Parts: sequence; C-alpha cells; structure tokens
Amino acid sequence: MVDTRMRRLGFSPDGLIEVLHTAQEAFGYLEPEALDYIGASLGVPPSRVYGVATFYSHFTLKPKGRHTCVVCTGTACYINGAGAILRRIEDDLHVRPGETTEDEEVSLLTARCIGACSLAPAVVLDGRIQGKLGPDDVMNRLEQL
Repeated sequence: MVDTRMRRLGFSPDGLIEVLHTAQEAFGYLEPEALDYIGASLGVPPSRVYGVATFYSHFTLKPKGRHTCVVCTGTACYINGAGAILRRIEDDLHVRPGETTEDEEVSLLTARCIGACSLAPAVVLDGRIQGKLGPDDVMNRLEQL
C-alpha cells in the first residue's frame, strides 16, 4: 500500500505527508522503521520525516489503543470543565495525552477545538462526539467501552 502510494506520486519528496497518512492507515501508527523506509524511498532526510510526523497531531508514533478518547480543550470546553475531565482520566487510567494505557485499551488525546462548543465540555469517544459531561460521566462511558 505504501509502495503503491509512493509509486503513484513518482517518489516525489512533496508527497511525504500523503505517504505518511497512507502508512498510518495501513499500520495504525508510524513506526520508526516505516519512517526510515519512507524517507529513504522519497529522498527525504530522516530529520524532516520525523519533524513532519511529530508536528502534525494526526500522526502517532505509538500504537493506538482499542478505543480513543479525545478531550476538547478549546475555550468553551475548558471553561466548562474540560481540565477536570482530563485530570480525572489521567489520574484514573494513569495515562497522559498522546499516550495509550498500559493494557492498550484507551488512547488519550486532546484537541484545541472539535467544533462542538454548544456541547461544552465535549469529548470524542471512538469517533462519536459526546457533550455536557462531567468527569464521572466520562469515566462511566470509558468503562462501558
């Protein structure tokens, strides 16, 4: 899949982001070997490949959990309790934003705004926006996943 994408792009360095998306879709995350292979194939220095992969929040260098929880930290969500939700998840699941729980069940992420300000505070659990939740509500929903 990755080779096919690079071939379609003529192995152009300009296709780096598109190829990284393809690799992440194929493998679930961007492992170091894949980044090295993509860089070598496109003629892009490793520092640039890693720079792009770590700059964009969509890319992850670690395997994701079976479930994802994205806590919106935009202004509306933050003033309505997103910070308390985030702290509760961190404390109860022993995970920090950008990490996955030790049992690989839940990946915790944050987003500056998910566009659901009327539901503040909002979280996205496995791709579904849920709002007007408190820390207990979020933990109950995570336990039900």
